[in-house]
Amino acid sequence: MTTTPRILDGFRVIDCSIAMAGPFAAQRLGDLGADVIKVEPTAGEWQRFAAAGGAQGNRINVSFLSLNRNKRSLAVDLKSDEGRQVVRDLVATGDVFLQNYRPGVAARLGLDYETLREINPSIVYVSMSGYGEDGPYRDRPGQDLLLQAMSGAMLSTGRAGEPPVPAGQYLADAVTASTAFEAVLAALLHRERTGEGQLVTVNMLDALTTLQMQELSVHTVGGVPQQRGTQPNAHVYIRAPYGVFATADGYIALGFADLNVLGRVIGEPSFEGLDAEEHGWTHRDELYAKTAARLTARPSAEWLEVLLAAGIWAGPVYGYADLVDDPQIVHNGTFVEYDHPTEGHVKTPGFPYRFSRTPASIERGAPLVGEHTREILAELGRTPDDVEALFAHGAVAADETAAALQDARR
Repeated sequence: MTTTPRILDGFRVIDCSIAMAGPFAAQRLGDLGADVIKVEPTAGEWQRFAAAGGAQGNRINVSFLSLNRNKRSLAVDLKSDEGRQVVRDLVATGDVFLQNYRPGVAARLGLDYETLREINPSIVYVSMSGYGEDGPYRDRPGQDLLLQAMSGAMLSTGRAGEPPVPAGQYLADAVTASTAFEAVLAALLHRERTGEGQLVTVNMLDALTTLQMQELSVHTVGGVPQQRGTQPNAHVYIRAPYGVFATADGYIALGFADLNVLGRVIGEPSFEGLDAEEHGWTHRDELYAKTAARLTARPSAEWLEVLLAAGIWAGPVYGYADLVDDPQIVHNGTFVEYDHPTEGHVKTPGFPYRFSRTPASIERGAPLVGEHTREILAELGRTPDDVEALFAHGAVAADETAAALQDARR
């Protein structure tokens, strides 16, 4: 483990979340040094068994592995009184409590904000939901695709009359995770200044809506309708030509070109004398179609060379295999590599931020189910007899492999 101090060293986060948004937010806190304790069922969180993309692992599938590094696992049965008491004991030692239970579940378990603030008044309690804590959509499923569809974002791209196309990422989950991460840091700063904890609520619908600050303001303030054209311009609120274009051997991305310069480079004389800020809107479909027709004549590398030399904004269209080996990605150290005790060598995206004095780091990979149950119970002051009683009653659990790993590390 690194001896370099990290920004959130000394803070404890109790992560009672599942799926992607909550675990991803908690992982970001762990990357900055927080002691993140993942509270999961004795059989393990369901994400351990639902591999994104069908990617399996040895003991931990890739989906869970990617969202739960820098955490310790406490496997506990929250349906039992003993299990809930363990979590309440943990809350007394914590700084942040994060959950994304379905509406009403936290209160039913006695893990709602009002209950936990009685145990720890300074706790920063983060409740994440799909649509909000209350309101007409309170009980709707907060699933990524459904939120993308409802947010309006899909109708800002593509052709009129054709089905909208979702983002190629779990966009609603990722944006909500970043929003929750940001909110936790702000609430902790407030607590450092005042000593006061508070309830923080984050929902996917608001996170994805406020992400579109500029686009929605063009609609609500500027009064410009969200209207797709007959050509697949990459955004309804950006002038043409703007998007991804086929070349002789692949694709390139191109945007915000001076039409006179672009016309000369691609050999399209009808662009001469056009003003990008005027005709880029009034002739959007025509400009897109003519650009697309010209760019099929040459390979991507040739087009990028001449377009960039002319000062036109253009770039390659990568797949993941291209991205991982890109020289700028390698230079930035965007991916990190480490060895996991059961999954072997891992290469995965690292950290989206850099700190000169308190860098983020990976101290441990994603844990096995209950890998740290005994360790955490000991920290809470439970005697060996108490611990064995909890195991005997099924209130807590630990994977046998996890226990062996813990013994090997002692």
